[in-house]
Amino acid sequence: MLEQPYFGRRLKQLRLERRLSQAALAGDGMSTGYLSRLESGARRPTERAAEYLMKQLAVGPADFDEQKVVSIAHALTVAVSAECEASVEALESALAADDGSNVLLRWQALWLLAQQQRRKGEHARELQHLEELVELGKAVGLPELRVRAMTQLARCLRSAGEIARATGIATHAHELARENQLGVYDLALVLLALISVETEGGRLPDAGAHADELITLVEGRSDSLWAEAIWTATAVRVRQGDLVTAESLLGRALEEFRSSENLLLWLRLRVAAARLHLLKTPSDPEAAQRCIEAIEAGLPFADSAVLEQELLFIKANLAFHEGRYMDARALLGQLDRSALRLSYRDRVQMDVLDNRLRIAEGDEEEGLRGMHRLAQQAHETSNIDLAADIWRIAAETLVQVHQKQSAKNT
Repeated sequence: MLEQPYFGRRLKQLRLERRLSQAALAGDGMSTGYLSRLESGARRPTERAAEYLMKQLAVGPADFDEQKVVSIAHALTVAVSAECEASVEALESALAADDGSNVLLRWQALWLLAQQQRRKGEHARELQHLEELVELGKAVGLPELRVRAMTQLARCLRSAGEIARATGIATHAHELARENQLGVYDLALVLLALISVETEGGRLPDAGAHADELITLVEGRSDSLWAEAIWTATAVRVRQGDLVTAESLLGRALEEFRSSENLLLWLRLRVAAARLHLLKTPSDPEAAQRCIEAIEAGLPFADSAVLEQELLFIKANLAFHEGRYMDARALLGQLDRSALRLSYRDRVQMDVLDNRLRIAEGDEEEGLRGMHRLAQQAHETSNIDLAADIWRIAAETLVQVHQKQSAKNT
């Protein structure tokens, strides 16, 4: 039981499983320095120290058997073959206790965990793993791994609203991909990330040029990569105000991409279409409703908390466009702000809708004050395009409300 390094690895696993700091586990019975040396395997524990730690952890000697020490290779194999919550937690525990001697194995574990967290919308935990992935990529020296880690980090930072940093990382990843002549898959993924952050940062000419490059790169495909490329190019055209081209591009993806290829992406394309139908002038609520019905039909099979929240938000927007302000307020209220998994932009747009409702409900001063605050925050975080969008929406809302009031008075 007391042999190192097994004792130290198991001790660290047990501590992390209980979410204890070294100081909390050490308590008054030993120094944190001594505990740190035990966990690293640098010191062999005394019987007294082992008994004290077992008491602190509420475990027995059997919990320190060598077989209890789960290697990162073991945990990774289980997690890959059965991506359930328990296997992911076991992998996180093994990763935390790992000594880092096998860099490639650690890279694979971090990559899998980051993917899991992205699907669940847990951006803070995803970011933590991606930061380490980028550093490991440098140590490994393989350009493919470096580019993939940087690409995912840029996407995660974009979701968190850190546009300036995301742009720098995506630009560097794009340069590395081209310098090392990486394949279509890696180059396309880099372009997807780069276009997204350039669009959010208001660099629309750059985003448009890269979108053209991306569409040319994936021409002739009909897979998920092609559909995501179309979706991303559509978003650029929307920001450029070219809604006709955006609708044409998105319509092609809706028609040609099959749900059997990737159900979640198939549904997200319909989310984009619903938003586009509400953004047009005049808006098309009926077309948006058809998209909503398609999403609702497929949602039970997608098992995505993020998509559920996006659907609620779209329905709230549709209710607002149709003048059903009480319904819009009720739908918005169903989104638990303490458990939101939406992107930074969508969270801001939620607050925008909340302020639009205030204006429509008669509290114009408070609604405009809220819009001003949101636009300032977006500008300070380099989300120039988002800030401009907020002011545009505020102006449109005022016009719509005043027009309705004038119509009532006449």
